[in-house]
Amino acid sequence: AETIKWHPSINTSWEDKNIQFHGSVNLAFGVAIDDGLLTPVVNHAEKLSLIELSAQAKTLINKARARKLLPDEMLGSTFTVTNLGMFGIDFFSGIINPPNAAILSIGASSQKPVAGTSNNIVMGETMMLGLSCDHRLVDGAIAAKFLHSLSENLENPSSMLV
Repeated sequence: AETIKWHPSINTSWEDKNIQFHGSVNLAFGVAIDDGLLTPVVNHAEKLSLIELSAQAKTLINKARARKLLPDEMLGSTFTVTNLGMFGIDFFSGIINPPNAAILSIGASSQKPVAGTSNNIVMGETMMLGLSCDHRLVDGAIAAKFLHSLSENLENPSSMLV
């Protein structure tokens, strides 16, 4: 949510042939069920701590899996996150959840050789991220800047505190 705030074009939608900028970050989470997909929404995610966001998302995801979501718990998303990592998928392109401008795809994490702090090779945890965008709202440069910021924030979480 913090990274989305820094890139307001990511938090838009296409409505009535116009770009709508959203003041709040309402995160939808793609949840696979036997016969489809549900997208529970954590509203005002930008106001939550990481712990609060995680707790709310977990509660809603569990409700989705149990098919106990209320209709209003699936409304108002401005950005969607989907994860196929638990199926061992390294990378995929998510399908945009209209009217959102983009969807973040998260692949499986794995141990791979990476450059260490002294330019030596060490094993490190890696994960592939993908971003599918509605090009009417988000072009490649904006998407790349967002992914770069997100990657920096994930690799250096303390950078979000300044």
